Amino acid sequence: MEFPIREAKAHLSEMVAAARRGERVIITRHGRPTVELVRCDRRGGIDFDKLEAARRRFGIEGDGEGWPEGFNDPAFSRKVLGLDEG
Repeated sequence: MEFPIREAKAHLSEMVAAARRGERVIITRHGRPTVELVRCDRRGGIDFDKLEAARRRFGIEGDGEGWPEGFNDPAFSRKVLGLDEG
């Protein structure tokens, strides 16, 4: 489906419906393709509910990282980086 920009204004609802159905919708300017309308599919991101369900299913508890108890302690960080002896 192809519309000149002047006609696109009048047929926007029709164009959006076509794009949602997966049809290719092109808006032209001076006879040249300028813009293509496409369906927006939600992609990416993390579904935290599914993640939590999978963690329970596999028996994973905590954050799974096994950080040492004093990890956020600046003195511990200095020791790990070798800035303190001992």
